Amino acid sequence: MTSTPHPAAADAAANAAAGRTAAENGHAATAAAEAAAGTATATAGTARADRPARVPWGAVALFLVLALGLAWLVALPLWQRDPDSPEFAALFSPLAQAMMFTPALAAVAALFVARVPRGERLRFLGMWPLRPAKRVVWFTVAALFAPVVIVLASIGVAAAFGWAELDLVEFSGFAATIAASLPEGIDSMMPPVGLLIALQFVAIPFGAVFNCIFTFGEELGWRGWLLPALRPLGTWPALVISGVIWGLWHSPLILLGYNFGLTDWRGVALMVVGCVAWGILLGWTRLRTGSVWPAVVGHGALNASGSLLLLFIAAGTTPDPALVLPIGVAGWIAIAAVLVVLVLTGQFAEERQPELAPRRARAVPTAADAAGTVPAAPDAGTRASDAV
Repeated sequence: MTSTPHPAAADAAANAAAGRTAAENGHAATAAAEAAAGTATATAGTARADRPARVPWGAVALFLVLALGLAWLVALPLWQRDPDSPEFAALFSPLAQAMMFTPALAAVAALFVARVPRGERLRFLGMWPLRPAKRVVWFTVAALFAPVVIVLASIGVAAAFGWAELDLVEFSGFAATIAASLPEGIDSMMPPVGLLIALQFVAIPFGAVFNCIFTFGEELGWRGWLLPALRPLGTWPALVISGVIWGLWHSPLILLGYNFGLTDWRGVALMVVGCVAWGILLGWTRLRTGSVWPAVVGHGALNASGSLLLLFIAAGTTPDPALVLPIGVAGWIAIAAVLVVLVLTGQFAEERQPELAPRRARAVPTAADAAGTVPAAPDAGTRASDAV
């Protein structure tokens, strides 16, 4: 004979079964959410803000239009004047310095088009954090002096090939230049030329640091934004393409005879090759440190030491700038020797390019959080600055 269960007991049993089912479903949902959180954390730990998955071509196009277009706009007053006029000479340096900030302005605009999250923008540009700190510091210090060594090596190359005649005893070319700039009768009071040359070398680090005010404007664009944006193409294509664009950006000044004394495509071509060569070196410091600051300092040191040949040239000689300048053929040869050493020692290998500080993953809400039964604790690693 069967017995009929009491209605209250039946309800209790049903409720217990429903509770077990809900609990099992809740545990399953929680486990799935935790697994998803683990995946998100692993992804965030390996993602690199300065190495996007693909090239943001729209942002790159905007960057190029702004960087190149603004450069021409800034240089326009020079094109409206006679290069031999006093007005041209007075305007050249201020406008050239103003032009150096156009890549930075273009980079800021490109960051928004590429939708780089607000908390990742400094990381993408290599401005912050300075990690690995020791490497950033040592590369920055080396960048203060290495360009000077390369420039001196290029002078040696120019002399070895007979492109420049040097006077390392009397320094006659430099002495004649100084004497010509002094009022008549004062030239006899000129200090020993050797002392003046020593002072020139002492002044280079100070000049390099001062130049960083302006080279920051360039490097934030070239090595800060453009190089990382092109990295999905590969290390070498990104280095070469960014160098070509850097060289073309100089066209408004090069076509006026700046650097090479050429006012046609030959001057631009020489500048492009020189910028590719130096851009690879500066880009290498960016890749090896994850920071833009060594490139800023290295660029400043290059500008401070670029005219060292004038200290050693013999009086009465006029070497071809295309051959003897650090951005000319002699410089290309000196840089090629450095690049061979860097390549053979694996300095451009991607595994030697440090990861910046990993981004913290946001907490993934569980099913209980969604139901509102368990208040979610705030993630201490999540900051308001991480918002887009």
